[in-house]
Amino acid sequence: MNSFREENLPANLLNVLDSIGFTKPTPIQSETLGLVLKEGQDILGTAQTGTGKTGAFAIPLTAKLLRDKSVRVVVLTPTRELAAQVTKVFGKLLSADRKIQQVLLIGGVPIAKQFKCLKRNPRLIIGTPGRINDHLDRGTLKLDMACILVLDETDMMLDMGFDVQIARIIERMSCIRQRLMFSATLPPKIERLAGKYLEEPARISIGRVSSPHAAITQETIALERGMNKYQKLLEELETRKGSIIIFVQTRNKAAMLADQLKAAGCNSIALHGQLSQPRRKQVLMGFREEKYRLLVATDVASRGLDVPHVRHVINYDLPQCAEDYIHRIGRTARAGQKGSALSFLTKQNRNMWEEIQELVDPSGSPKRTRTHRQNRGDGFKNRKRAKGRRFRSRGSIAAHTRKK
Repeated sequence: MNSFREENLPANLLNVLDSIGFTKPTPIQSETLGLVLKEGQDILGTAQTGTGKTGAFAIPLTAKLLRDKSVRVVVLTPTRELAAQVTKVFGKLLSADRKIQQVLLIGGVPIAKQFKCLKRNPRLIIGTPGRINDHLDRGTLKLDMACILVLDETDMMLDMGFDVQIARIIERMSCIRQRLMFSATLPPKIERLAGKYLEEPARISIGRVSSPHAAITQETIALERGMNKYQKLLEELETRKGSIIIFVQTRNKAAMLADQLKAAGCNSIALHGQLSQPRRKQVLMGFREEKYRLLVATDVASRGLDVPHVRHVINYDLPQCAEDYIHRIGRTARAGQKGSALSFLTKQNRNMWEEIQELVDPSGSPKRTRTHRQNRGDGFKNRKRAKGRRFRSRGSIAAHTRKK
């Protein structure tokens, strides 16, 4: 499909797509659009982050909302930021008919405002499993008329322990007739969930979902004993231009590192789950508007954060889950741009690095160069050979070590 006009979409929706610059669908959108429009077709879709998954379900579901006043849609996401981003996309598309109401149900914001929105009987409900279950328990939300369910970033929702809450929500949707499940990765737990809730789903997979985007240049630094990690970070920041996201493991570390960088003269700010929702929104807006060059974040920013001007991602700490590596570095090289990802490696995180490599290249591809092989793991086994040399890889993982 080379144009959205090739599908039987409402004219007012096509006009909106033209006005916001959505003229040519991405591969995941091309594969998904017609299937979502088909009545009763369940879908299990996987694609790399940043490939347009939100539009893959938002565009055809908007068409259904426009055509049929009885349609009610529920979209579940793992994080507040992703829910807000999905709401923003739908908000643009629903400008085709301002009468269609949507509501964003997430924690960290005053619930009274959500009560008011729910009284308007919105046909599109977007939110996190926790807050939606809260409204169900209070009796302020009823899903007996909702007929379409979307599970977005399903792998992350399961990692965050939302499986029980998802099951409770599905139980309340007695009229459900279409289920759409999207994920950036497809581990066995997603297969099991799909087998439990989806009925003969169409399987859509775009690219190798465990591979980083080919436009991302990946580097690693193996830290020798006695090397100052923070000082090394400062050196790296001096050599890089543009906006940077620095990932760490904990909330306290995000706040502390952001303060350290600020004291060192770097324009930085922290983003983590302990911030109130208004503050998180303020931080993201400031980063999007380039008021801050550095965003020090936990994995709350690893998905659903779409900031096209991010040039670099630095894994100051490796993630606790190998799949999150793909999502983290996917915050760069968006909207057709190029980007780079740098990971700091220590003896303590060697096992996790090997898990990441196994996920990205489970076959141990023979196309690796000798340098890649001798540094497999994190550069520890052959550190003396590699010392002082810099290695980069575009779309695969390579080790990078330098002299102090």
